[in-house]
Amino acid sequence: MMKMPFTKLAMAASLTVFFTSVAADTTLRVSHQFPGGKGDVRDEMVQLMAREVKAADVGLELQVYPGQSLFKAKEQWGALVRGRLDMTSLPLDYASGRHPEFSATLMPGLVRSHERAQRLNDSEFMDMIKQVINDAGARVLADAWLAGGFASNKQCITAPDTVQGQTLRAAGPAFDEMLATAGASIASMPSSEIYTAMQTGVLDGANTSSGSFVSYRIYEQVTCLTAPGENALWFMYEPVLISERSWNSLNEEQQEALMAAGQKAEEYFAKEAAGLDQKMADVFAENGVEVVNMTPENYQAWLEIAKKSSYKTFAENVPNGQALIDAALAVE
Repeated sequence: MMKMPFTKLAMAASLTVFFTSVAADTTLRVSHQFPGGKGDVRDEMVQLMAREVKAADVGLELQVYPGQSLFKAKEQWGALVRGRLDMTSLPLDYASGRHPEFSATLMPGLVRSHERAQRLNDSEFMDMIKQVINDAGARVLADAWLAGGFASNKQCITAPDTVQGQTLRAAGPAFDEMLATAGASIASMPSSEIYTAMQTGVLDGANTSSGSFVSYRIYEQVTCLTAPGENALWFMYEPVLISERSWNSLNEEQQEALMAAGQKAEEYFAKEAAGLDQKMADVFAENGVEVVNMTPENYQAWLEIAKKSSYKTFAENVPNGQALIDAALAVE
């Protein structure tokens, strides 16, 4: 029998090793609704994680699908907990229809500042929220809170009576109820649909995060922005999540690399979050939009309405609703 030349044997052995290593690699699919490659901090978070995981060289890669290119915004939670999606960066309140406890992460006036948001991450309140996430079949890899504001093409939204007669997008049940109680009409949709809804006259205004206001170019459709300032009524929890099934499919080295990447992404986000508010105010002003802030008196007036409407409903109808509110308010 004719022997294979040494060089061919070496090449065959190298190819075998190469294809074996490729086959051994694990790729996790990461979906989110935000624009990709355009500076949105939530996209930057997951892209940072992808780079960190690749650099760890543990046979793990993250493939990022931005801009709803894999799953629509409201489909991501269901896909995640069923194991059809590996990871997502998700506004958690989008899943409050399945888990009403998540509305506590977009409750009017419950956070108020970026400093307090950081303290909430290590609180009993967040332990309770993460228990619901875990029980549903997912886990948090990185915490992220975004402040937000109001924008309108009718009039500046400051005191509660300024929303009367306006059709607004509010992002979640708690804000929906508070705004409706103040006299607004409500149209529900993900933030990715605000621009078109305002362009076509479906909406007069909206509230969403500082990041989304800029990423989705809402400044092209409004005349006034109410920036978060020192009285941020609107804060939303938007963590990076992984399916428990996907997590359990990883080996220990891969899990450690993913957790380390999540920690770096969380630290990056915490540094960027406050700057997003000023960036939003600057971008809107540069585009001819009037920028105002809510006064302490207006903030308090909104909070009183929220306590009589959304807070009350949440406490009465959601499992552990009052306990969640109390745990959040207990954080100094």
